[in-house]
Amino acid sequence: NHQLNSPIERRMELVRLVSHNAHKRLVTCLQGHIGTEAEKRHKKLPLTALSQAMQDGGSQLGEESLIGKMMDVCGEAENRLASELMQHEVQLERDILEPLNQLAEVDIPNILRQRKQLAKLVLDYDSARARYCTRTPEPGTVLEPQSQDQLSADMYNFSSKEGDYARYYVILVEAQADYHRRSLAALEGVLPTIQAQNDSWMEKPAYGTALEEHLKRSNREIALPLEACVMMLLETGMKEEGLFRIAAGASKLKKLKAALDCSTSQLEEFYSDPHAVAGTTPTPSLSVQTTQQHPIGRRYLVKFLAKLAQDSEVNKMTPSNIAIVLGPNLLWSKTEGTLAEMAAATSVHVVAIIEPIIQHADWFFPDDVDFNVSGMFVAMAPEPDPGSFERRRPGSLVDGDTPRKDRYLSYPRSTAVSALYVVADESITVKETSAGEQEQPMPLPS
Repeated sequence: NHQLNSPIERRMELVRLVSHNAHKRLVTCLQGHIGTEAEKRHKKLPLTALSQAMQDGGSQLGEESLIGKMMDVCGEAENRLASELMQHEVQLERDILEPLNQLAEVDIPNILRQRKQLAKLVLDYDSARARYCTRTPEPGTVLEPQSQDQLSADMYNFSSKEGDYARYYVILVEAQADYHRRSLAALEGVLPTIQAQNDSWMEKPAYGTALEEHLKRSNREIALPLEACVMMLLETGMKEEGLFRIAAGASKLKKLKAALDCSTSQLEEFYSDPHAVAGTTPTPSLSVQTTQQHPIGRRYLVKFLAKLAQDSEVNKMTPSNIAIVLGPNLLWSKTEGTLAEMAAATSVHVVAIIEPIIQHADWFFPDDVDFNVSGMFVAMAPEPDPGSFERRRPGSLVDGDTPRKDRYLSYPRSTAVSALYVVADESITVKETSAGEQEQPMPLPS
C-alpha cells in the first residue's frame, strides 16, 4: 500500500517550492526581456541605451573635444558589455531558468498528481471492497498494480536525479563567473586605448600637475607656459616700467590663467597688459635642493631676465631691482617656507645672490638661448608707434576680419604645440612671480 505524506513526497514538495522561488528571483535579476530573441533583447538592454547615448554625444562633440573622444570610445565599451550581458542572460534562460521551471512547474507537479490519483484509487478500492466483499469491484475502483509501480519509479527517479537538479546552481555561478571574466577582459582591453587618448590630449589643465608630468606630456624641455609668457613679454613688455613689480588686477590674472589653462588662442587682449603677463610667468626655483632639476628652464628664465635688464634705463628693472622683486621666488621652493618667512628674509642677502646671476648670465649660462624654443611663434611686422596715449594693437585680426598669422593661429589646436597655453601655478614646482602678492612694492630708483 502507498503511504501518504511519505518523506520523499514531502521532499519533492519542498524542492518544488524552493525551485519556484529561485526561478522567480532569478528572473527579476535579468535586465533583458525574457523569451525574446537575442538581437531584440540586446536592443532593449539599459546598457545598450547608455552606449547609444554616449556615442551620440561623442559624435556631437567631435574629435576636437576630449569629452567627445572619451564618450565615443567608452560608449563602444558599454556596447561590448551589453553584448556580453545579452549572451549571459540567454545562457541563463536556456541552462537554468527553463530547467528550473520544468522541475518546479511540470515534473514534480506531475509526480504529485499521480500520487493524488493513486491515493484516490486506493480509497475507492478499499471502500468498494468493504461494501461489496462478494461482488466484483466496479471498473472505476480497480487498483491496477502498474499505477503503483509507475509512481514508485517516478519518485525513485526523482531522488536519483537530485544531483542533476543541484547542478543548476553550480551552472549559475559558473556562468556568472564566465560573464564577469569576459566583461573584465572587454574593459581591460579598452582601458589602454582610453588611457593613451587621455594622455595624448595636450590641452589638459596644468594647475595641480607636476612640472615633470607637464614636460613629459608636452615632450619639451622648457615649460610651455614659461615660453608663452616670455614671448608675449618680449613683444610688448620689455619697455614697460616696473615690469614684475607693478601688480595687475586679481581678476585680470585669474582670467589670463584660465585662458592659458584651457589652451585658448584668444590671448590678444593680454598683449596690451604686460603686467598681467608678468604676474603669471612661472619662475623655476634656483635653490640648492632643485639645482639638478630642469636646468634648461632656469637658464631660459635667467637669460630672459638679463635681457629685460638691458632695457633698465626705460623699464627701471635693473638686475638689483629684479632680484628684489623676484628673489624670494627664485631662491625658495614651495616646501621650504611660507610667503611670510620668505618676506622676512634680509633683502640684502637675496640681492647679493640673484643680482650677480643676472648681471653675469652669459658666464653662468654661456650658450645662447632661442626664446622661441617651440618655433611656433611668428614675429609680427613692426607697427607705427601710436603715441603715448595708445598701446600698439595686440589683436590677431587686422581690419577686423582678416586673421593674422601670429604665434597662436599659425598652428591648429589639435597639434601637440597647441598645448603652449597651459599655465603652471604654485602647485607645480614652478611658482608664479610675487608681483601679485606684494601689498607694498619696494620703490625703484629712477
